[in-house]
Amino acid sequence: MGANLSDDASNIGLGYGGRTAAHNGLRRGDAVRFGRQHVRDGIGTIKTEKSGFTVTVTLPILPVLAETLTAGACGDLTYIAGERGQPLTKESFGNLFRDVCRKAGVPGSAHGVRKIAATRAANSGATVAQLEAIFGWSGGRMASLYTKSADRKRLAIEGMHMLTNEKRKSIPSPLDQVRAPGQKPK
Repeated sequence: MGANLSDDASNIGLGYGGRTAAHNGLRRGDAVRFGRQHVRDGIGTIKTEKSGFTVTVTLPILPVLAETLTAGACGDLTYIAGERGQPLTKESFGNLFRDVCRKAGVPGSAHGVRKIAATRAANSGATVAQLEAIFGWSGGRMASLYTKSADRKRLAIEGMHMLTNEKRKSIPSPLDQVRAPGQKPK
């Protein structure tokens, strides 16, 4: 993976749609509906399709996403659009994304970009609550999959030095046998 998700998307030829998907964390069904009408003062909000439009996700527009949206050819209603500026269906976007990945010779899907974003957020210290807010999850199960993996890695890195016992926090074994006077050795 590159320095950021935009680099990854560009390097494998995913272009505008891939870079946009990489920096909003939305499911493909929400990503293809997301447009200017959802953004106010640099903050996007959209009700998620999977929740039956009951969960609202709040997305601060990161500088790298703002650059992508400024540079790209947006549709009138959506940031991700077809050749004539018309919104894509989630299936069309998923198929186009997969086709570009295949042409670039890499395995990938629009959902895979979402997973990369969740992994990177968790590895950067995002909590379960933060991941749920970013990705529109609830119940903690999905977010916990990402934080547990990230926490294990972080804890191992932080704790590995403890194996050296440089600060002598434990008591070393005595050189001589320890036994009360007059007792038989066992």
